[in-house]
Formats: sequence, C-alpha cells, structure tokens
Amino acid sequence: VSGQAEVDDILTAVRPTTRLVTIMLANNETGIVMPVPEISQRIKALNQERVAAGLPPILVHTDAAQALGKQRVDVEDLGVDFLTIVGHKFYGPRIGALYIRGLGEFTPLYPMLFGGGQERNFRPGTENTPMIAGLGKAAELVTQNCEAYEAHMRDVRDYLEERLEAEFGQKRIHLNSQFPGTQRLPNTCNFSIRGPRLQGHVVLAQCRVLIASVGAACHSDHGDHSSCSSVSPSPGRPQCC
Repeated sequence: VSGQAEVDDILTAVRPTTRLVTIMLANNETGIVMPVPEISQRIKALNQERVAAGLPPILVHTDAAQALGKQRVDVEDLGVDFLTIVGHKFYGPRIGALYIRGLGEFTPLYPMLFGGGQERNFRPGTENTPMIAGLGKAAELVTQNCEAYEAHMRDVRDYLEERLEAEFGQKRIHLNSQFPGTQRLPNTCNFSIRGPRLQGHVVLAQCRVLIASVGAACHSDHGDHSSCSSVSPSPGRPQCC
C-alpha cells in the first residue's frame, strides 16, 4: 500500500473509447504525490499502439492546484498535455490557469461557452487583467522561494506530528500518510485518533485553541460531520494546514 493511484490499474481501465486520463498531482486530504510522470510515460507508449490500430491518442491532464507552492512543478518533467492551477492555493487571487501543450497542434481545446471571439474563440468575455497579474506575481514569488517555503512547511508539519505522537501516544494516534517510499506534500498532516465511537465534531468541540472544520469546503453541502478534514491553529501558533 502506497497511498498512490496504481499505474497498472489506470492502464487497465483504459478502453478503446478513452480520450482523456486525468489525475490530481497531489491529494489534498493526504498530501500524497501521485506518480504522474510514470502515468504520462505509460500513456505515451500506449498511444503508439493505439495510433497504429487506428484509435485516437489519449491525452493526460493533471490538477496541480494542491501541489503548486509546496513543491516544484514542471510540466516537462510531468509530461502532461493539460495542467490546471488555482491562485488561492498559493496566496494568489481566486483565479485559475490552464496549461496546454501545443495548443491547436497536438492538444485540442473546445469552448464551453460561446459569445465574443476576442479570446481566440475559447471563451466569451474580457479577461480579468488585475487577477491575471496577481496570479502571475504569486506564481513568480513561490517559484523564487519554493525551497525555503517547502523547508519551513515541512519543519512545522514534522513538529506537529511529533507533538501529536507525544501527546496521544503511538497506540492512540495513527499518521495516515506515512508510506515508505512515497512522497508527500510538506504542508499536509493526515491523522486518525483511535478510540471507540470518536467523531470529528465531538473532538473539535473540546478544542479551545483551534480553528477547524470537519470537512472540505467543496463538500460542505454533504452534511457529513463524522471526520475532521483540516485543522488550522489559532493566530500566533505554528500552522500546518
């Protein structure tokens, strides 16, 4: 068990009608980094067989939103055709960007909405210049300082995990993302507190120095309060979230 998506399972799931494989670069709950370069390489090798058989090639997309700002992200190393990012994951404005390899030549892009053609007919409307500039500047800053940011986040995460084990003991705490040989993001700590009938919202109700939620914001409408998704220490305390 590695916590990663299994490359062989992904290839097994491919059908003659498959046109796109999409996978997150790093998991937002566990921090586990997925084997995207290997997936891309295997898909490219498979594409040679598909083209020879008269089948369309498969494109590879990765969602790098969680990884950018926490580790180096290089599309050439990843070998993907599409890559998406969002600014608010690295202290930028709430705007996203889509990388496309060889747009129009090797990789297609089709509009979801139609209207004015000033955006090369990919989307209607006028670009949001201030937010685009903010995204670019935020990306520049995290690129320049990535090693320092990564080292700091790793130190804080490791400190948190050490304190958790010291406070609860290894029999009552389980660090869920520590798999031998598996890379994980430096800012993410995923753990379980062992005990009969423990529920996230009950545990958090006893915490007076934490700002926390029992689920991801994107799943807030599900009403599941059985587990704690993210924890942010109060201002003035070491943060790892």
